[in-house]
Amino acid sequence: MWRETRLRNADWLRPWEPSNPETPLFRTGLGPYISMVGTLRREARQGLALPWVVTYGGRFAGQLTVGAIVWGSARSAQVGYWIDGALAGKGITPTALAMAVDHCFFTTGLHRLEANIRPENQASRRVVEKLGFREEGIRRRQLHIDGAWRDHICYALTVEDVPGGLLVQWRRARESATHGGSPVEEV
Repeated sequence: MWRETRLRNADWLRPWEPSNPETPLFRTGLGPYISMVGTLRREARQGLALPWVVTYGGRFAGQLTVGAIVWGSARSAQVGYWIDGALAGKGITPTALAMAVDHCFFTTGLHRLEANIRPENQASRRVVEKLGFREEGIRRRQLHIDGAWRDHICYALTVEDVPGGLLVQWRRARESATHGGSPVEEV
């Protein structure tokens, strides 16, 4: 499921996906998938990552990973996500991210989450902006993406920003936008 969806969405995801500067860009064998799963499992067991699949209507829709978890006095992490292009625009990604934020803050005990997004990725930027992540600045040449070192905009949220939970806020905002105001543009 995962590999099939990734292959079908290769062109949709390529401009935003991390690449390794030492390996070819477009490896389609089973090896990279097996390696990624192994790494995510190991990091999850060590408390360094929370990898999730995203489902919609009972089928696989994408992936959301909270990674680079730092414990101690920081209690912070980075979040990354992707959605099947055929399902974009249905509010799946912001809903999944809101659920992940609530889990990280109120179950896991993290204090701060960051989402680092390429400036050109308007759809992903809309996701975090709709959820109230604040823009904190540019990270110059932060990640190797699609064959080159790329700038990213850092967005962040802390537990103090969502005292009643982010999912509740997101649902309220969607409901008021669809019943009382203009429709919410969804990614």
